[in-house]
Amino acid sequence: MLLRNFFIFIYLSITVFLFSTLEATISLWLSFFGNALILTFITYYHIFIERRYSPFISTYIVFNYLFFLVAPLAQISEFNIMEAPTFTHHFPFSELTFIKTNGLIAIFNIVFFLFYVAGKDYIKLKKQIPTRKSYSLSNIFFFIVLSILVLIINYDFFLDELSRPSWLQSTYSVSQLLIIKKVLFLLPLAGTILCIDYFKNSNINTQKWIIASAFLLASISLLLLFKNPLTEKRNALGPIYLLLIFLFVPKLLNSNVKSTLLLFVVMIIGFPLSQIFTHVDYGFEEILSNPSLLFAKNQLSEGYMSLNYDAFINIGVVMEHVEFDGLSYGYQLLSALLFFVPRSLWVAKPDASGLIVGNHVIDHYDFYFANLSNPYIAEGYMNFGIIGVIFMAIVLALSIVYFLTWLNSSNLFKKSIAFYFAMHLLFLLRGDFTNGFAYFIGTFIGLYLLPKVILAFVNLFFYKKVWVQKS
Repeated sequence: MLLRNFFIFIYLSITVFLFSTLEATISLWLSFFGNALILTFITYYHIFIERRYSPFISTYIVFNYLFFLVAPLAQISEFNIMEAPTFTHHFPFSELTFIKTNGLIAIFNIVFFLFYVAGKDYIKLKKQIPTRKSYSLSNIFFFIVLSILVLIINYDFFLDELSRPSWLQSTYSVSQLLIIKKVLFLLPLAGTILCIDYFKNSNINTQKWIIASAFLLASISLLLLFKNPLTEKRNALGPIYLLLIFLFVPKLLNSNVKSTLLLFVVMIIGFPLSQIFTHVDYGFEEILSNPSLLFAKNQLSEGYMSLNYDAFINIGVVMEHVEFDGLSYGYQLLSALLFFVPRSLWVAKPDASGLIVGNHVIDHYDFYFANLSNPYIAEGYMNFGIIGVIFMAIVLALSIVYFLTWLNSSNLFKKSIAFYFAMHLLFLLRGDFTNGFAYFIGTFIGLYLLPKVILAFVNLFFYKKVWVQKS
């Protein structure tokens, strides 16, 4: 109870500060305040009422708080001091657009919450019965060998990723990047999961314990080689590293308040504080003589004007795009659902929504960069208007309810995929949906389907038994 009260105190303190310092018209102020009340109710339910562990809602709350409250409110403070208020991609600030955007967010949050609660209460999670151990040290060793082979075969690709700056586009195709980075490079993580499961479910002697520990060290070393800040973007590293924490130190993330507090501190407090230092305009001597310069007015809010925090305002871009060009009626969504179909075979394949948003600000506001984010909410509006917003909210709620059953499974691979999806929601909700969906499907294949096929093959042809994992 103490930790829950501590979190709510931080949450409410920041919220009160945001609204007490917001300089806006009463209608704009009320539109944000209304969404803050809805999100606060969801947060209270998640922290104090919800009995099931659901890191999905923790991520959902933190995303909404950061991208739909903190960031746009900070942006308004910047707009107030501009002669011609425009965002970084030159899209002009409009009070009416912001109010309409808040309306769409409110509709989405209400529908999502109602269907989540109804769906969660409808399903009954079965009591998990411990299953017989089916993994062996040979299984783990096989995954380590496969991981090393993947490194050897893709050594040139690995060196290219290691040396290529994040802003420079890869010379490899999108399909190659997806298969290698999101599927094959996850084999060491699958080996790590096997090791953890081996320790938990086996009565092992000292010799086997030492061998398993060596295999675990090898798997983690290979994983860190494949997945590190030099070879992977932070939005992909975050879910993997948080999954490792969940697997190795579950007590740090085994309750709703713990997962919410951790994400809240990292995303809403940690990043902005680090931003103060990384975006400061003063020299070391000036700061040393006057430390208050670190917290100069607008120093923090300026960082929220970057494209990293364009989710809220891009909903407005999508509304304008629909006003100019009309709804897609589901055609644009095919770029996500059929992401695996190459453009060489499907010339008329629709663009990802982020590219559509980028092209809109290029065509109408003389911007220069095309591939922008597009929030999950805007995906629905772009395709079916308000009906699409409601539809996407229902789909998300039911998807989370489904993965709740996986999170409570005795199958550690299912549990890992479910937790990964919970952390991946930050990327999926920010958008665009095509990339978020494709990346998750790649991870789903690399961390669940491929290991399942490999283990079945190994046990069938090498050990004359079929791998069976009850869940």
